[in-house]
Amino acid sequence: MTAGGSLQQHWPVPLAVHRFARAAEVNATLERVFSAMRATDASAPAGHFYASPDDLLRRIELPEFHELVRFIAQSVQTTAQQANAGLWPSGRHNLQLELMGVWFQIQNGATFHDIHTHGNCSWSGVYYVQIDPAEQRAQHPDFGVLNGATRFYSPLFPLLGGAHIDMGNAFLQQATLDVTPQAGELVLFPSFLPHKAMPYVGERDRIIVSFNAQIRAPDGDQLFRYAGA
Repeated sequence: MTAGGSLQQHWPVPLAVHRFARAAEVNATLERVFSAMRATDASAPAGHFYASPDDLLRRIELPEFHELVRFIAQSVQTTAQQANAGLWPSGRHNLQLELMGVWFQIQNGATFHDIHTHGNCSWSGVYYVQIDPAEQRAQHPDFGVLNGATRFYSPLFPLLGGAHIDMGNAFLQQATLDVTPQAGELVLFPSFLPHKAMPYVGERDRIIVSFNAQIRAPDGDQLFRYAGA
């Protein structure tokens, strides 16, 4: 028998959930504003799915929206600090967080947003403004608990097509994570992570705010030298 070794697990994927304390007051206003913006958008397509342009930071001047943006920025900062613990140099570096784009989506009628990733950023997120309660959504005869869920795909998912599946790599076989949306919750994830908004049918529209974020250092962002070939 061989001596026991220590298991190392590298390259984990961080994902965080934050709860907005002011959701009950802010979300009702955002629902009305977003619905009005959709109704007055001359280029809005017909049907049950709508995505706004990603310029909400420039277009919306409301205290409730600014309050949500501050909550998002604070949450991204907290999560990025946790994810990079031990990697960011010690001391103050005047890191600058910038939201590169903020938009909203409205979904119903069994529509969905297919698998995608977000570019030009390190963190992305989805904030749930409005959706039917989970118990109510789960009663859908076809979609069940997946009604309106957000599905994330493992970065190793593309490799499974060429992998031999046996008990030795059981840790690879659960390649998706389904997050049950709750109004007032913010889910943060690395922008490279593939994800999908599952089909949704409900009495209330599924309304979300999405965004992309960068965190930059004034003196440059590279912490590790590239290895020579």
